[in-house]
Amino acid sequence: MEMEIKVIPEKARGGGDAKPEAPAIEGVSRGERGPRFADLGGMEAVIEQLMMELVVPLCHPELPQRPGVRPVAGLLLHGPPGCGKTTLAHAIANETGVPFYKISAPEVVSGVSGASEENIRGLFQKAYRTVPSIVFIDEIDAIASKRENLQREMERRIVTQLMTCMDEFHQNIGGGDSDAESSEKKPGYVIVIGATNRPDAVDQALRRPGRFDREISLGIPDEHARKQILKMLTQNLRLEGQFDLFKIARATPGFVGADLKALIDKAGNLAMKRIIDERRVQYSHEHDGNNKPDWWRQPWDADEVESLHITMGDFQEAVKMVQPSLRREGFSSIPDVAWDDVGGLDSLRREFDRCIIRCIKNPEDYEAFGVNLQAGFLLFGPPGCGKTLIAKAVAHEAGANFIHIKGPELLNKYVGESESEVRKVFIRARTNSPCILFFDEVDALTTKRENEGGWVVERVVTQLLTELEDQRQGVYVIGATNRIDVIVDAVLRPGRFCKKHYVPLPGVDERVSILKACARSKPISSGVGLDALACREECSNLTGAYLASLVNEAAMAALEERLEFLENGTSSMSSSCLIELSHFEQALSKVKPSVSEQQFPFLAFFVFLGCRSVLDVPLSSVASAWDEAYPMPP
Repeated sequence: MEMEIKVIPEKARGGGDAKPEAPAIEGVSRGERGPRFADLGGMEAVIEQLMMELVVPLCHPELPQRPGVRPVAGLLLHGPPGCGKTTLAHAIANETGVPFYKISAPEVVSGVSGASEENIRGLFQKAYRTVPSIVFIDEIDAIASKRENLQREMERRIVTQLMTCMDEFHQNIGGGDSDAESSEKKPGYVIVIGATNRPDAVDQALRRPGRFDREISLGIPDEHARKQILKMLTQNLRLEGQFDLFKIARATPGFVGADLKALIDKAGNLAMKRIIDERRVQYSHEHDGNNKPDWWRQPWDADEVESLHITMGDFQEAVKMVQPSLRREGFSSIPDVAWDDVGGLDSLRREFDRCIIRCIKNPEDYEAFGVNLQAGFLLFGPPGCGKTLIAKAVAHEAGANFIHIKGPELLNKYVGESESEVRKVFIRARTNSPCILFFDEVDALTTKRENEGGWVVERVVTQLLTELEDQRQGVYVIGATNRIDVIVDAVLRPGRFCKKHYVPLPGVDERVSILKACARSKPISSGVGLDALACREECSNLTGAYLASLVNEAAMAALEERLEFLENGTSSMSSSCLIELSHFEQALSKVKPSVSEQQFPFLAFFVFLGCRSVLDVPLSSVASAWDEAYPMPP
């Protein structure tokens, strides 16, 4: 199999004369000028690290050779798609000016026995002949997956061959080497750069020192980084009017560099569409329908072209149309649920604002006082009271990414897979930081060991506790459950889910807020008093979910009446497109209270569980005693 290897030739370093171009290699094409570090926005910390550990030693191999230290052998770049891994690798090559051998991992694989290993050896031999040089393997997980997961012997041999080549060809040559042939070469070595979206899939033997001994995670850019990226991408655009990069950066959470480039392209297309529409309207007025020419074939005059600018409005419209690639790839994104959509729960709102929202927006203030907010939050209470909506609203208000995990989703029948899923979730959250990691139905993962079937999740509990105690900078964990009584005590200790908040049934004021939030997008008649409706006895025991269902049932009743009138005119009511009080009366007859009178003592037990110290009395003892005294109705 003949591989296409692209090489970027050496360029001048510093202020000296340009060095001779690397010798031509069979089957190799020359690259053109690509990105430099100055062209990359939002990567200042990464670039500084690369300059110290990779760029300077590669350009001046005598520096690590003098103290006798081994330079960096390999660099593994990982992160979500579109975050700039390949661009960063090209920038490293352009800054150092050394030959750059780029290949996509799937190109290495051949159907002929032994050919795949030969392709890898040939690639490294060519790079070794032109040291110092860089070998860049894109999508490296395709040929370097964990050997225990590989099915074919050929795949295992490829991984082994890659490790052998990295060990063999990473050595300083020339510059005083005793070997006559090596002494004629320029001093230097081969460094390998790999890029992947799935670092956990790469074999652990490759991720040890001496091979890929440096790993850099390129996560989702934060607001400041997005502004820097936009500044780089828009510096050559024709912009018009007041252009606020900060406002665009704030409106694009979850966007990576590729998404921001797509956003700019979309804004440019909208700007072109604007003047195209103007020409279409102009020609439609100047020509009648019978003799109308092909308006789009007419040449554009200089004034029309000169009027083409991208405005702030084009960008604001493009934001609504461009979907972040991470959302398509299954990564997290910021939810569109605001506090106004939740209704009520002001005390919880203040608590989350103090502990999460302001910490994400103003981290330097919290760091100055050494405040540690690693503790997790546990929302508990009856079903339908808005626990999930609260978590989404917190992420929305904080401008943080949001990962919604339902407890049972992580459970797997194969031993070890459930723990692996828990690890992947936290890795994904750290990649997407700042991030709200929300565990819905967390009791499914944290059942007490003595409970029936509890042994199934015992290892999952241990893995979850390990992740909760690790440093998770920028990751805030929120759990939700209807059964706090079955959660193992270890999960509720300080540093884990220790901030417990009871989400109660809504009171009158909360019911008014919820009804208004649910009715905001519906045509409610002015004759319907939502305040009076919230005070009615039928609504007293309804949760937020049931109140939303009530409004929806009323809307359905109004719609059915409207359709009946349009079809045969038999409706006794008018054909108004409004939701009247009579429709709410019909809905109230269908929606029943979600919590019965017999269950109110159990709600008091919920409050008690949330307020007590888990270190005082075993939670299992309290739950057992309560179940005996107040058994739940069937």
